[in-house]
Amino acid sequence: MTNDLKNLRATSPLVHCITNYVAMNIAANTLLAAGASPAMIHTPEETGDFARIVGALTVNIGTISPAWLEGMRRGISAASEAGVPWVLDPVAHFATPYRSAAGRELLEMRPTILRGNASEILALGGGQSEAKGVDAKDPVASAEATGIQLAQQFGCVVMITSDVDFVTDGSRCARITGGSPMMPLVTAMGCSLTCLTGAFAAVTNPMDAAVSALRLFAEAGHRAAQTAGGPASFSQHFIDQLHAITPEEFAESPWVSWDA
Repeated sequence: MTNDLKNLRATSPLVHCITNYVAMNIAANTLLAAGASPAMIHTPEETGDFARIVGALTVNIGTISPAWLEGMRRGISAASEAGVPWVLDPVAHFATPYRSAAGRELLEMRPTILRGNASEILALGGGQSEAKGVDAKDPVASAEATGIQLAQQFGCVVMITSDVDFVTDGSRCARITGGSPMMPLVTAMGCSLTCLTGAFAAVTNPMDAAVSALRLFAEAGHRAAQTAGGPASFSQHFIDQLHAITPEEFAESPWVSWDA
């Protein structure tokens, strides 16, 4: 595996983020701190044109509306035609019929990378979940088989995120530890991870992009927790650590294990 963080900082890829209102600020700061360049464009009058010229597109349905969904459709279609990788984050897609239909429609457009918590991945695969909203109520292990199935069915990489993350392309599997228990206490951390995954997808293959994004998050979260006094200061320290981690430190971070 090449040093993906070194490549990201050398190229500073432009990442088109169609994300939710809650996530925009922290997601943009996450990308900037890591070394990428964010653009938060969602209106359908622009997304199709813009998605053709970026390094990657990320799509998050957290605060979806009819206009935003149309913007997502046009952005995804343009990215796919231009060979631009794109990442889908189907936030709480099971919560309402409208959201569920939108999540399924976008999945059928075949993302390069699919990122969700265990509850979201289980529900996408037709399984039963205990969750009602954005927070996962199911363990990652319960969704691993579904993740492999979805990766094979849609030809994508699947990321299932929690305290121990799982990544698969349908044949290879990796697990990422690290991070901090404070990470779920800061809103939009997962949404920011989706955007960072897009940044890595702009500079490497989808499987390595997913693992590298999780690895950088794990290292930054671990470091931030050493000095943070609580969730608010953790958020600040986390952004600082994303910026401070060198490519050499990134390469030596111990958080990834691959299944034999």
